[in-house]
Formats: sequence, C-alpha cells, structure tokens
Amino acid sequence: MAEEIRAEIVANVLKVVAKVGDDLGTGDTVVLLESMKMEIPVLTEGAGKLSRLAVGEGDVVQEGDLLAVLE
Repeated sequence: MAEEIRAEIVANVLKVVAKVGDDLGTGDTVVLLESMKMEIPVLTEGAGKLSRLAVGEGDVVQEGDLLAVLE
C-alpha cells in the first residue's frame, strides 16, 4: 500500500534528501522544509521504496501538498 507524504505546513523545500528508488526505513528523512528560519525534516511513517518525488529544492509548498510517495 502506498504512503503519500504530504506537507503539514506552508514552507520552502530547503533540501531533497532521498532519491526515487531509495529504500527507506521508518523515520527516514525524505525532504527538509524551511519555515520561519526553522528546518523541519519530513519523515517516513513506514518502510518502503521511494517511487515518486513531487517537489524539488526551492519549491514552495502549501499545507496538504504532496511531497513524495513511498511504495
């Protein structure tokens, strides 16, 4: 079952840490967001292979926007 990883806040994508095809474990960082001078890591809730990245560095995301999909 696919896990959609979504933004929880309005932020800038500071850094994309994972690449499509990476095997990730529970709690691994996918992207780093920046909001109000704070870095916020976006973590996986389960293990799997990263099948899609929907954002790139420098993108602005809104609350609820899709960041990545983990299969």
